[in-house]
Amino acid sequence: MDLFAAMPTGVSALFWGVITFSLLVVIHEGGHFLAARLFGVKVHEFMVGLPGPALRFRAKSGVVYGITAIPLGGYVRIAGMEPGVEDELLGAALGRIVDARHIDVGTLAQDLGVPRERARELLTTLEDYLAAEPIDDWPESRALVERAEGETDEQLLNRVRSSVYRGQSTLKRITILAMGVLFNLLTAIIIFTVTLSIWGLPSATRTIDLVQQGSAAEKAGVRVGDTVLAVNDTLTPAWENARAIIAASKPGDTLALTVEREGIRRELTAVLGDADGKALLGVRVGSKDVPMPVLAAFTESLKWTGMVFVAIGQFFDPRTFAASVSSARSVVGISYEVAAAVKDGPINYARMVALLSLSLGVLNILPIPPLDGGKFALELVESVRRKPIPRKVSYGFSAVGAILLFSLIFYLMYADVVRYIVKG
Repeated sequence: MDLFAAMPTGVSALFWGVITFSLLVVIHEGGHFLAARLFGVKVHEFMVGLPGPALRFRAKSGVVYGITAIPLGGYVRIAGMEPGVEDELLGAALGRIVDARHIDVGTLAQDLGVPRERARELLTTLEDYLAAEPIDDWPESRALVERAEGETDEQLLNRVRSSVYRGQSTLKRITILAMGVLFNLLTAIIIFTVTLSIWGLPSATRTIDLVQQGSAAEKAGVRVGDTVLAVNDTLTPAWENARAIIAASKPGDTLALTVEREGIRRELTAVLGDADGKALLGVRVGSKDVPMPVLAAFTESLKWTGMVFVAIGQFFDPRTFAASVSSARSVVGISYEVAAAVKDGPINYARMVALLSLSLGVLNILPIPPLDGGKFALELVESVRRKPIPRKVSYGFSAVGAILLFSLIFYLMYADVVRYIVKG
């Protein structure tokens, strides 16, 4: 960790940004993948990185795993997720290729009496359903399924469809969509709970680690290393007790301080200074990590989760939108923050990963295509309509949502480039 932390700032931000975002996306996509496999839905690929050239291997289950040439993020490709109405000739097309065992586009078009383009689309759908696959270096596709005795084209299609996303119930499809978000939230809650229960949160001690020059504390003789035992003859078992007494005082008030220095109790008198009308002693105390009970740590994790929901919800409130945007960070800013967390140590980095996982999960709940929440909303609409939304309409909603999201993302990236790179 020390080696990576010693990298130049820009290089460190790039390195840790790639590592962290890839980790978070793989966790998210892993949720979709595991839910699909749990329901017996076929999966084409589970890849780490952006689509492109990759190192791949095919498991016995038929799923292709691998790492792409650009290992940023990741994706899972589940069979049968293409939107829109299924072609009414799909069953007939499946029957033709199963009976012939292999067929080219021209022959399929001739057999079905349709244009070549429609035949190509039918074959593409069957390949997506993993009922057929193209033959290498040959202009034909071959069947990957067989017809049972006496099975009609429609029965064969229903059997194939039962193991792809499109053929699942609305509840199962929504569960597959929701599991990515759920994995992100669970990851965050687990990391927060573990780090809080084992290492804890920094808690202020009563020991002075800084005395401001010319402050009331310095004039009273307070020194670094002193431990505050009482203020105005009131015992202060925690620094918050002393802070409360100071906060309730006024500038110019006199405080009696009881401190311990090198095992000796000392009585000091301080005349509080003025900080914009508030009483000021002029000290800073140290801190130490205090572990929390597991249940308390879990409760605190849930509270932090709720705070992220509130923060993202403020983007949709005109009264808080400007402030939310100004405090938000893009992938550029987050990468710099992640690199800073790495330098602060593995616990801070783990908590940063948890916070980002939480933010990614909450963001994906938003009912904006192409986010999972948007797909979730379209599934509900299709359930009410009792038929699929036309493909062009679905793509249209996704395009509008993507434009809105990327407009915000590009603005935040521009702001972060100015903030972290131009201004340093």
